[in-house]
Amino acid sequence: MHLYEYPAMQVKGNKVVKLKDTICIEDSFRLYLNDELLTELIASPDHLKELGAGFVVCEGLAQGVDAVQSSGNEIRVYAKPEGKCEWVLRSSGGVGAKDAPKRVNSSITIEPKDVFRIIKEIKSEVWKKTGAVHCSVLFLDNNLVVRSNDVGRHNTVDKVVGFAVLNAIDLSRCVIGCTGRQPAGMVSKVANAGVPIVISKAASTDKGILTADKAGVTLICFARGERFTIYTHPQRISGIV
Repeated sequence: MHLYEYPAMQVKGNKVVKLKDTICIEDSFRLYLNDELLTELIASPDHLKELGAGFVVCEGLAQGVDAVQSSGNEIRVYAKPEGKCEWVLRSSGGVGAKDAPKRVNSSITIEPKDVFRIIKEIKSEVWKKTGAVHCSVLFLDNNLVVRSNDVGRHNTVDKVVGFAVLNAIDLSRCVIGCTGRQPAGMVSKVANAGVPIVISKAASTDKGILTADKAGVTLICFARGERFTIYTHPQRISGIV
């Protein structure tokens, strides 16, 4: 991940110390779908092909992608679109597709111990250095597949989903763990990708919970230490019901 050493002055009590602080880089990227400008994204400048592929799938614009190209500040995704996209404002200040998310169909189950294992993998050396990134992980059959860090919580989900899309991984057998809050927009991304379970260290919102319930997503939040809260579809967690 791209980082920058920036000169700063740290004040501790009556002492002032000059230092070089490690700072995350954010940049803007133009995302094209089939050579037509789709939107502009603010993101960390890494894993851009995964970001483009994941965004298109997570917003329900296509079920898969044919190719992705990344050059400079442009990401070009080629896919068979499922219809015209209408944008709405999300809780993050960004935009997302207006259509209701797809419904997830998956029979996978995990155990409570798996929740804790997934949470332990949502760790980031970049966050320890900067305190400025979110992190998401993708698990398949209880194995860590990929981890993503980004200045935007939405982008981390797009990137891990994009990795799965580009590597032909069955997302209906996957679990996503993340650091970010789970409002409707975040849950919709998971549902459109076909991921049945999402686990977050943070909270949800009322619309996030309603979206998960309607879309068939098992939503788990406040996964910290030895506890977690299941809001929807608890049947996927063995021994709970």
